[in-house]
Amino acid sequence: MKKVLIVAAAAGLMSLAACNGTSTPAENNAEATAENIEATADNFDALADNATNESTEAVLENTADNLHEAADNVADAATNAQ
Repeated sequence: MKKVLIVAAAAGLMSLAACNGTSTPAENNAEATAENIEATADNFDALADNATNESTEAVLENTADNLHEAADNVADAATNAQ
């Protein structure tokens, strides 16, 4: 669990470091949100890799897939809102 929190915190800090002056605050927020969702999805992928049975692995992989899709939707919504 500590690894999950460390990865999420690192993703948050990286998203802050990547900010530039040409984006609007809404775009920055959407980008940061998408990156955080992607980091969470990656964590679920890692959990699935370490799952002890197939059903748990499948649930974790499905959750990761759904989170990847959600991150894509957030990024697309930010792009289309311009």
